[in-house]
Amino acid sequence: MQRIAIYDMDRTITVRGTYAAFLTHMALSLAPWRLIFLPLTGFIMLGYILGLVDRGRAKELNQALLIGRRVSREKIRPVVEGYADKVLAQNVRAGALAQIAQDRAAGCRLVIASASFRLYVEPIAARLGFDDVIATDHFSQDVDYIRARIAGENCYDVAKLRMIEAWMAQEGIERTNAHVRAYSDHVTDAPLLGFADEGHAANPHRALAVMAAEKGWPILHW
Repeated sequence: MQRIAIYDMDRTITVRGTYAAFLTHMALSLAPWRLIFLPLTGFIMLGYILGLVDRGRAKELNQALLIGRRVSREKIRPVVEGYADKVLAQNVRAGALAQIAQDRAAGCRLVIASASFRLYVEPIAARLGFDDVIATDHFSQDVDYIRARIAGENCYDVAKLRMIEAWMAQEGIERTNAHVRAYSDHVTDAPLLGFADEGHAANPHRALAVMAAEKGWPILHW
């Protein structure tokens, strides 16, 4: 029986979301003039709220504005690593660190499953001692530049569960031979929490707290 602990990242492990801060950090570090586009990102978010643009396309547009449509992976690597250091120093919940250590001691394979880009989730996960990352990929994941395009699905809601199941199949992990713990703060991860043998609502917003009470999922406050 394989023991797997799957963590959402933003507002589960971290105190605050990381995506907008990542884009701002990249613009400030690489091309501060791009900050003039910040008001446009607000209009893109409004378009998402109104259903005019989907979540994945909104990410692509925001990245094109604040980082660029195509940037050298080598050029941005130090800036991405610097952002990971910043997250670890300023934006990680002490309770999450304690739970991660507990799951590691219990022999769990530690996995982050995040809607954020693998580009910066991986260095954060490495610093936290995770074994695997399931995250939103760029279209050019395996080449020497980053394009403002998403490859496959945005790792969010039911798509996140599909990506976890695909990862398990790729790793040769049979569901019947795995004991899965899962942690998330948001109701959009209800498919994952329901899939897990132990689903935990960690720092839940109201909708997830209500659902957790109905489903009998433990509520954790980190």
